[in-house]
Amino acid sequence: MSAGTIGAFIPIVALSIPIVAIWTRHKTRIAEMQIRATADDTAERAAQYAAKTQELEDRVRVLERIVTDKGYDIAAQIEALRDTKAVEDYRRDPLN
Repeated sequence: MSAGTIGAFIPIVALSIPIVAIWTRHKTRIAEMQIRATADDTAERAAQYAAKTQELEDRVRVLERIVTDKGYDIAAQIEALRDTKAVEDYRRDPLN
């Protein structure tokens, strides 16, 4: 390499260093923003799962209360009446 070629590379390298530094800083900021966005998304999903779990727990509590309350007996009695009606209908018209 001649002295003129080396002399031309010195300013190119000198100008490239700040460009590389700016580019590196930019890539670092983008990576940090992506990490924050991922963390926010994860927190949001966790909150949604917690809300859904709470909703399901509430529904199970209601179902438990229905089953353990007197209302369940009423539902069983209604079903028994339906079964009785089916038997009576069969007795009246066994071919149907």
